[in-house]
Amino acid sequence: MPRRTALYDRHVRLGGKMVKFAGFEMPVAYQKGIMSEAKRVRSTAGLFDVSHMGEIEITGSDALEFLSKIITNDAASLNEFQVQYTCMCYPDGGIVDDLLVYRLRDKYLLVVNAANTMNDLEWIVDYKLGFAGTVSIENTSNSISQLALQGPDSQRILGKLVDLDLEEIKYYYCQYTKVAGKEVLVSRTGYTGEDGFEIYSNVDDAGLLWDAILEAGNESEIEPVALGARDLLRLEMGYCLYGYDIDETTTPLEARLGWVTKLKKDEFVGKDALVKQKEGGLKRRLVSFEVKGKAIARQGYSILSDGRRIGDVTSGNFSPNIEKSIGMGYVELGLEAEGTGIEIDVRGKSVEGVIINSPFVKSTSLKR
Repeated sequence: MPRRTALYDRHVRLGGKMVKFAGFEMPVAYQKGIMSEAKRVRSTAGLFDVSHMGEIEITGSDALEFLSKIITNDAASLNEFQVQYTCMCYPDGGIVDDLLVYRLRDKYLLVVNAANTMNDLEWIVDYKLGFAGTVSIENTSNSISQLALQGPDSQRILGKLVDLDLEEIKYYYCQYTKVAGKEVLVSRTGYTGEDGFEIYSNVDDAGLLWDAILEAGNESEIEPVALGARDLLRLEMGYCLYGYDIDETTTPLEARLGWVTKLKKDEFVGKDALVKQKEGGLKRRLVSFEVKGKAIARQGYSILSDGRRIGDVTSGNFSPNIEKSIGMGYVELGLEAEGTGIEIDVRGKSVEGVIINSPFVKSTSLKR
């Protein structure tokens, strides 16, 4: 039986087309459709229910040492209330998950992909069995709701509901505050490339917060945004989606995530394999591409060069914001340069494409 977030009834009332996703019943689109929702986020603002995401808390006197050994990024560099994007890897360098790490005053909060929550938790708990330090691990996913307000009007909309000066929250930082009178953790993060906020609250407060933000966004014609548009927006930015562009068979180096893989830091799970891979040279690389015409490059379609298969598509869709068919996929190293011509095998028909450097649209994230 799929689980439901605290906002399920609201999604249904808004005309959300409900589908099974990562063990939940979630809306894939509302009445105006995926394209309208994706354009609304880029033009003013959209509100997402991302309460299906998992939250895992790491506490204890050795929490930092423990965390440093299970993620690829450098947790020790985090300031209080700073947020960090990272990967967790298996010993062979394959990706367990990609996630956010929040350094809070008394704990570290890991926000993981919904479909991976239990797998991540088991992996972390298993690693703790061989760790001598003092660490506690708690899955708090069931008690936390998460909303994402994204788009250029986000600060103006959220500003109506908080006493805090939102200018104080820098890019990839967070703060405890109240939104519409409810205690929340607000971070200046998101996965759309737009300025915006992610808001973590008690499950019981999710409905009130959802309603208050939509009402505050009336002047911006804010729209609720569902899974379909969320996937499109991250694809426009060239951001990876676990289960599509990255998984246990791919490494961060192959997936263009070397920037969150600190091979110079002390030992972490997967480091030896990744160092060996880097020294030996990669065999493939994740790229972004455009397709000529309106054919959609679906996951699993072959990428060809002069009729020879050189890789596979991992994600693809039609972007309403640039009005082009776009995608991502792995290709043999040596064929990843921008401007390289490729073909996509779309159900037996060869369609021309070209490798380009993502993002496909300009980011407006407030990076300061």
